[in-house]
Amino acid sequence: MAKIIASVNCSHVPAIGAAIDLGKTQQPYWVPVFRGFEPSKKWIAETRPDVIILVYNDHASAFSLEIIPTFALGCAAEFPPADEGWGPRPVPVVKGYPELACHIAQSVILDEFDLTIVNKMDVDHGLTVPLSLMFGQPKEWPCRVIPLPVNVVQYPPPTGNRCFQFGKAIRRAVESFPEDLRVVIFGTGGMSHQLQGPRAGLINSKFDANFLDRLIRDPVALTRIPFVEYVREAGSEAIELVMWLIARGALDDDVREVYRFYHVPASNTALGHIILENAGKTRAAGKKKSRATRKRRVAR
Repeated sequence: MAKIIASVNCSHVPAIGAAIDLGKTQQPYWVPVFRGFEPSKKWIAETRPDVIILVYNDHASAFSLEIIPTFALGCAAEFPPADEGWGPRPVPVVKGYPELACHIAQSVILDEFDLTIVNKMDVDHGLTVPLSLMFGQPKEWPCRVIPLPVNVVQYPPPTGNRCFQFGKAIRRAVESFPEDLRVVIFGTGGMSHQLQGPRAGLINSKFDANFLDRLIRDPVALTRIPFVEYVREAGSEAIELVMWLIARGALDDDVREVYRFYHVPASNTALGHIILENAGKTRAAGKKKSRATRKRRVAR
């Protein structure tokens, strides 16, 4: 059967994509950011997932204010990069997995989660930046990707608990798929940041560190954080962190931290990143086990 073996959580700062696309990764400002993802690139190359389920939020590329689904799922065979106002990013077209995506859609809808099925969709930096951070600049993405957009743009977004339970439903769906697949789920966005108003540029590293710690040992406590606390403590855009709870809900209760990286600022955002594996996970025969670095970096 298919199985979700790990989660990758990371920010999806659009300026990171621009730095990659414009050849600025070796500039002093950006060097610490990309150095921090080198262990992650090695881990995912060794893990070799067959499929990635990538949870992100659309930034008015696929959905306008006319239609905003709370949860959507890309069921197409491919997803081109979106033109976000300055042309599409020069990255590969995302190859989907319609069979698994349609199976997930059927399973979670019958599990009483309302889901919008999307058969044609462009994907923006919310999806492509995390892929670039983990895989670099390949001619083709090395595995298939199922996009899962979540509304964290228009109030009200889904609650943390709803997201966490949705992750559990996704896990049940994946594990009922008969094909033998290694699946990694990405939760993206955040961490603390605010893009507008008098508090533009707000970063709360203490809140971020606490969120990362509790994501491992007490994710249920995170599901109780009200919307206003995200806004008050970590800025209006920190609500994106509820998407990390979808990825966490899809894992075992007991997980181990493989790698953690935190850097401020990246553009005007606190960049957070953590890789978690199921504590009891075993790797398929012949596939090299990644080393658990448990390395924590804070660059200021």
